[in-house]
Amino acid sequence: MTTLADSADRYGPVSRTLHWGMAALFAVQFLSAAAHWALPRENALRETLWSFHPALGATLFLLVLLRGVWGLANLANRPPHPGRIGRVAVAGHVAIYALMVIVPAVRLLAAAGSTRELDYFGIQIFAAREVEVAWMQAAAQWHGELGWCLAGLVLGHIAMATLWHRLIQRDGVLERMA
Repeated sequence: MTTLADSADRYGPVSRTLHWGMAALFAVQFLSAAAHWALPRENALRETLWSFHPALGATLFLLVLLRGVWGLANLANRPPHPGRIGRVAVAGHVAIYALMVIVPAVRLLAAAGSTRELDYFGIQIFAAREVEVAWMQAAAQWHGELGWCLAGLVLGHIAMATLWHRLIQRDGVLERMA
């Protein structure tokens, strides 16, 4: 019988599904941000990708919270990260998780102080304000910069998983996560 939970030998199907599903969604999210930054304003691809960015960001935020709860519930079951390299890996994961929460949170804070309403698939999250709240709007300036920091950490995560675990250590970490 297969368990949904993680074990010391392998990440469970819930963890793997959340990891790889969110990886695909983050790839689309980063692609939409890159297109928004790099392509001219009247570009159809830029506008199409950007139109999904807010809803996809909110979906990822919800999935991050779900994944965080699931990860904490399975923390004692997960494979260990021994030694100095293990502590560095844990610190890297903590930084990624922190930014996966902070990046959308600062954008939501800005949206809460906006004169425009925010909805999520037709469900109103924030009503439009009569007057903009400047300090809340100021939070939006950090959204993009921290988002690019998150993208850099994710690329580092991919590089370490590939180079360190697969090519140098050959320790089967990718296989336990696949």
